[in-house]
Amino acid sequence: MKTRSEELQAFVAVIDCGSISAAAEQMGQTPSALSRTLSRLEAKLGTTLVNRTTRRMDLTEEGRFFLERARQVLAQMNDLEERLAMKRETPSGRLRINAASPFMLHAIVPWIGEFRRQYPGITLELNTDDLIIDLLEHGTDVAIRIGELADSSLHARALGCSPLLILASPQYLARRGVPESVEALSQHTLLGFSAPESLNQWPLRHAQGDNWPIRPGLSASSGETLRQLALAGEGVVCLSHFMTHEDIRSGRLQVVLADANNGYRQPINAVYYRNTQLALRIQCFLDFIQVKLSRYAC
Repeated sequence: MKTRSEELQAFVAVIDCGSISAAAEQMGQTPSALSRTLSRLEAKLGTTLVNRTTRRMDLTEEGRFFLERARQVLAQMNDLEERLAMKRETPSGRLRINAASPFMLHAIVPWIGEFRRQYPGITLELNTDDLIIDLLEHGTDVAIRIGELADSSLHARALGCSPLLILASPQYLARRGVPESVEALSQHTLLGFSAPESLNQWPLRHAQGDNWPIRPGLSASSGETLRQLALAGEGVVCLSHFMTHEDIRSGRLQVVLADANNGYRQPINAVYYRNTQLALRIQCFLDFIQVKLSRYAC
């Protein structure tokens, strides 16, 4: 006989409430009915999940093992029901999205037309900011952040990750030569960030470690500015694949020192406050953009 979801719910409720009587009251059942459900579950599984006395209830080893899996199954069922319910609804309203300029330009804007056709009831507001913003202060529903997240009260959802690549234009390489080693970068003009300094740690293996700290010969605060400088042949740059994949495909930029790259990938996360009124709009956008990111993420 197969285990049913209501039996899993009854078992988890009994453990969470601490007694059959308390769980029965929560679930709107009689204690005797809930006790029979629990006994039926144990009979199906052929094992005792809970040792019951008049004063206390203790999980058996099998019960502890089963409880963890039961919670996972119920969570997956709830998630499936929510997603099916969402498909029956029509998301609408204003959705304010914030992202750094390069991500907005290269990973969101190209797909906005398709998203609007798929969800015509959602009115989009796209804002760019290269600094971490306060979502409430700026009235933002969801922000996309690149890199490791600091501890936060915000809810975060991982959307993917994107490799960091060392790049230069064919014109620059023809003029200055292709660096054959990490150490050879000291003979080249390096394009880096004015802040934060952590962005000037390039993911290159060398004799002293797995990252190569650079001193930029030309610096900028925006990754898009650095991309434009690299395209103009001004030097060697380290940028994420999500913003350079078309440049690489077309030959406008070339990957250098690929064999020395340590393989680091920048995490891409969406952060937002929990809000049931916004959940459907946010969920639709995140599901959509996550699929699009997969083509140039890890």
